[in-house]
Amino acid sequence: MRFRAATLMLVAMQVFLAAQASAGPHDTPRQMLERMTAAMSQMSYQGTFVYVQGDVVDTMRITHVSDEAGVREHLVAVSGPPREVIRDSDGMRWVLAGDESVFEDSGFNRSFFPELPIDQHDQTERSYSMKRGGSGRIAGHQAQNLKVLPRDEFRYGYSLWLEQHSGLLLKWELIDHDRDVLAKLMFTDVRLGSEVDKGELKPASRLKKFKTVESELPSGRQNLKSKPRWQPADLPPGFELTVHRAYDRQDEGIYEHMVYSDGLAAVSVYIESNPSETEPTSEVRKIGTTHAFTRSAGDLLITVVGDVPAVTIKMIGDGVKTAAP
Repeated sequence: MRFRAATLMLVAMQVFLAAQASAGPHDTPRQMLERMTAAMSQMSYQGTFVYVQGDVVDTMRITHVSDEAGVREHLVAVSGPPREVIRDSDGMRWVLAGDESVFEDSGFNRSFFPELPIDQHDQTERSYSMKRGGSGRIAGHQAQNLKVLPRDEFRYGYSLWLEQHSGLLLKWELIDHDRDVLAKLMFTDVRLGSEVDKGELKPASRLKKFKTVESELPSGRQNLKSKPRWQPADLPPGFELTVHRAYDRQDEGIYEHMVYSDGLAAVSVYIESNPSETEPTSEVRKIGTTHAFTRSAGDLLITVVGDVPAVTIKMIGDGVKTAAP
């Protein structure tokens, strides 16, 4: 399905975007996380950053504006294949440069940054240990380090370097359970507040030449009132359902999408009709630091995707079954 391919592309592009905060010199790690929650939706920023994962080095530019018009974001690749993502009140558009098309989904308008609701902080502290680190200078700004390390093998950890006054994320490292660094990101230039050039929110000129492909998927819902038809039998500690959308149409088959999150990490589960006569074997694939698991269940295809260890993806994917009535 085109949506799944576009989602994999988006996950690979957004792997660096862990969080932003507004940290004072005497803030505790928990206070830094509380300020992080507010800053995600209230700050405007713009900058160029370098992302490194293994032998892959990408340079990208992001513009994030939060004002009376709402939240608008534009992410574009400066190096490598053309990649572009736009988010605003109309939803999200992914540039699919391979076939010169723009994938559009009005129901999917979540931020590039993982959400961290305040009422989940207690749960987050059960899943991660948090502590302040040292200080340093990055992209011409003084920065304070915050370490958020996993307590088990089901999630990655983060080393975040936050600009001392604004709290903007200047440097990011993704850390596994053994404390090995899996990927790095660092801003090389950054603007805040009124310095942001809103003109960079506009899509590149090439988008106007591409054809638009609408997903026609049902909107995601944060207030979950209906129970998913399919659910994982087991979830890693701390993961809860945060998004659910679905349809069951006779002419188009079944589609269901759930997102499970521990407040920092997020895993997407897709259930869809499998028209292929050949049933695929269960397999785990790795795309950078992202893992994807696919298996068939009768005439359905189950796909699990997330920026988490393979053991988490397989645990969730193997356990997906029809929910109890």
